[in-house]
Amino acid sequence: MSSRMRVTRGHTGRRRAHHHIKEPRLSECSNCGALHIRHRACRDCGFYRGKMVVDIIGKKQAKLQKKAKSQAVDKEEQKDNKEVKDTQTKKTPSKKAGAKKVAKKKTTSKKTEESKDS
Repeated sequence: MSSRMRVTRGHTGRRRAHHHIKEPRLSECSNCGALHIRHRACRDCGFYRGKMVVDIIGKKQAKLQKKAKSQAVDKEEQKDNKEVKDTQTKKTPSKKAGAKKVAKKKTTSKKTEESKDS
């Protein structure tokens, strides 16, 4: 690139001066009085220009019912898993494990006998 094509920092800054973020234009809801973005339905009540557009309350209730139902199912699954784990944790000692312990004791006793003989 040649030096003729270079854009100075000042010129870049002046161009970028208008790139700032503007705050959103808010309007007051005619139904509940909450602030909402213009030309959008109110998030609190679901009204737009005095008419119900979205049933927010119904959606919230359905969501809460679904959540309560899933929590009840999760609790049942946890109980089932706990019962299965309790039955799985009861272990009986295997013959191999006992044989290994006995073999180790025998080898240590031979070493101690040899050291005593010396």
